Amino acid sequence: MEPIHQSHTDIIKRLRRAEGHLRSVIGMIEEGRPCLDLAQQLHAVEKAVGEAKKTLIHDHVDHCLDDAANGQGKVSRSVINEFKAISKYL
Repeated sequence: MEPIHQSHTDIIKRLRRAEGHLRSVIGMIEEGRPCLDLAQQLHAVEKAVGEAKKTLIHDHVDHCLDDAANGQGKVSRSVINEFKAISKYL
């Protein structure tokens, strides 16, 4: 399956990086590492996922919403409704 938008490749990279960090955190917990170290790594995971989400939403606005704004009819309304739904994750 090919990415829908060009940014999806970057999003996948970010999420894979976050996945690796998360696996490391799990290992750190199992090893009994200090809470400060765990908190720092969890913050890195959170930021990576947040950046992936932001990139996805901005890409959606830049492409899908722009196309809908320049279109008419049922398809435009559908994309506008989808934007309303996705915006709750901002």
